[in-house]
Amino acid sequence: MNTTAPARPRRLRAALAALALAAAALLTLAACSSNGASDAKDAAPAGDDAKKTLTVAMELAYPPFETKDDAGNPAGVSVDFMKDFGAAYGYDVVIENTAFDGLIPMVQTGKADCLMSSITITKARKGSVDFSDPYAQAQLAILANAQSNIGSIDDLNQAGRKVAVKTGSTGDVFATKNLTNAEIVRLADESACVTEVVQGKADGFLYDQLTIYRNNQKNPDATEAVFIPFQDPESWGIAVAKGNDELLAQLNEFIAQSKADGEFDRLTEKHLADEKASFDELGFKWFFDFE
Repeated sequence: MNTTAPARPRRLRAALAALALAAAALLTLAACSSNGASDAKDAAPAGDDAKKTLTVAMELAYPPFETKDDAGNPAGVSVDFMKDFGAAYGYDVVIENTAFDGLIPMVQTGKADCLMSSITITKARKGSVDFSDPYAQAQLAILANAQSNIGSIDDLNQAGRKVAVKTGSTGDVFATKNLTNAEIVRLADESACVTEVVQGKADGFLYDQLTIYRNNQKNPDATEAVFIPFQDPESWGIAVAKGNDELLAQLNEFIAQSKADGEFDRLTEKHLADEKASFDELGFKWFFDFE
């Protein structure tokens, strides 16, 4: 008995030592796995399950930049651009259809991460949000009533003239500042402004060239399009909340890359081929031409 008794404590000590080694190995493996996962996340784009949601505010009422498809889903140039941006930077993009005057408040209150809605970069707006580098530019034009004999911006700036503008738009800003002799009729959306002109209730509607071109095509007998470069081109930007420097840097990087790699050419071919041909024929500067 004296010869076998010591074997038990030795076997017990050996078993305990083995358990301790196994536990240590498990802890080491877990630590390695954790570090490995972290390193992989830093080194490569996150998978679909790890994507962050990027909420983008748009007013889906300006085709073909921001609109809806036949099924009612967001569609257009800006929608495709933001989806491509999301794919490049690992975001799951969600479009929030928002009235124009609510776009900036959506970003300010954190209900949207950014807004892309053919919005012009202005000094006043830069006081509320930070803007990306310009990704497009546009000029104002006049949709004139065919019976109003409007041939220039000066023809609108006369006593007795009525000028329709979309509330808060750059056309509104321009008219308020420069058309001081005319009566400014402010309406909620461009379709209402177009109706005013078509029905002869307003002499002209001041808005961007594309909208004027399209509505003149729809109403060739009742309207005339006056394409006169009476101001410098407006620059469009993507807005983020003040201080959101990380997202802003990503957007600027993607915009620069898109100008270089033909992204805007592809979007033009998909959504704006006919308009581009007409603008070229008429000698108008194109939205994505920064040269």
